[in-house]
Amino acid sequence: MSIPANLKYAEDHEWVRVEGDNAVIGITDFAQNQLGDIVFVELPEPGTEVAPGKAVGSIESVKAVNELFCPLSGTVTEVNTELENSPQSLNSDPYEAGWIFKIRLGKPAELDGLMDADAYGDFTANG
Repeated sequence: MSIPANLKYAEDHEWVRVEGDNAVIGITDFAQNQLGDIVFVELPEPGTEVAPGKAVGSIESVKAVNELFCPLSGTVTEVNTELENSPQSLNSDPYEAGWIFKIRLGKPAELDGLMDADAYGDFTANG
């Protein structure tokens, strides 16, 4: 299982890559493995206000439909429309081609509540 050291992680299995005042968000390798083959992604709308733990979309796999949560406060600025035609990118490349959406950070201090790679590795090993 891949857990890049340059990212932050949420307990709902999202990853966050900070880019200045913005954050790129996706699901982790652990999450995509648990979901199985992903067949559809419901993306949030640009301009949507998001908050930690708030559902912003959904991910449908051959096993189930799961809500997609946002781990931080902010405003959606961009979504990965490539996932509409290639949702399997979440399985094959969850940290690059499989990014889901970007936000303008509303409360940067919330980043302190996310896990680093080591803590996320321990979290998934024990959970």
